[in-house]
Amino acid sequence: MPVLSRAELSRTGVIFVALLLAVWTTGGVAREFRAADTQTEDYPTVQALRYMGALIAEHTKGRHEIKVFHSRQLGEERETIEQTRAGAIDLNRTNVALIGNFVPAMNVLAMPFLFRSIEHMQKVLDGPVGSEILGSFEPYGFVGLAFYDSGARSIYNGVRPVRSVADLKGLRIRVQQSELMSQMIRSLGAEPVEMPYGQVLTGLANHLIDGAENNWPSFMTTDHYKHAGHYTLTEHTMSPEVLVISLKAWKSLSAEEQTIFKEAAQRSSRFMREKWRDLEEQSQRKAQEAGVTIIKDVDRKPFEDAMAAIYAKAGRDPAAAALIERIRKVE
Repeated sequence: MPVLSRAELSRTGVIFVALLLAVWTTGGVAREFRAADTQTEDYPTVQALRYMGALIAEHTKGRHEIKVFHSRQLGEERETIEQTRAGAIDLNRTNVALIGNFVPAMNVLAMPFLFRSIEHMQKVLDGPVGSEILGSFEPYGFVGLAFYDSGARSIYNGVRPVRSVADLKGLRIRVQQSELMSQMIRSLGAEPVEMPYGQVLTGLANHLIDGAENNWPSFMTTDHYKHAGHYTLTEHTMSPEVLVISLKAWKSLSAEEQTIFKEAAQRSSRFMREKWRDLEEQSQRKAQEAGVTIIKDVDRKPFEDAMAAIYAKAGRDPAAAALIERIRKVE
């Protein structure tokens, strides 16, 4: 075994200390973070995740990167949420209705006819209420980073134009895998069919379902309009998307890196909002050009009145009732 001289030992010690300082100041080992999104590669949420990744790579000097798995490459939303909670997936963009199965406050944001307009929703999410909701994720295995827009969801089908609640009777309408969404459609007299997003087109084409409910871009980019040519502007929910990071991945970051991730997520939210507006306008225009029957003159009040039992049930939970009241008071 070689014996090191005092000078060699000194140099070795200096190098070792320098390495320790480098690791300490950069917050640990560099890594690639896996992000899941069920939407297609050019969808605004996927673009926003890539934008966030570029910001993180820039501010960590290339130490951390985000690899985005789009188009359900890591599974449907319910599956990816469970994997994120377990730490197998690092970041996840999901609709609030689905993650509401784990995080109670999310069910409030998915409540039908809660928001008066997109502007009202944005004021809520950009303000103290939104910050508090994002801060409520940690006990459930996630950390909330940012909200993304998702527009307003409306009902579409391939059987008949829906101009009133009565027109929905007997229709089989696909909903997200959420009990709240099933209750909503059931309250309107239709039959809810819980189905993963990626199976809706096949369900429509094979007449396993008569219709579904979603926003303009999802209606058009997935070709649902080809089998469900009646789009009724119920705008029953304006539930946003939410970007979360697994608690396991979050704890692997230094305090400085956590700040970088949060700021990058917030900037990606603003980036996504601009992309979303453009895509929403394009989607409406393409629907009109494709000959979709768009029912605009719908009386929303009977639809809202049908939600009385849902709100009565939510009101029995003091936390949910208080949050609903706070949201409604935002001007």
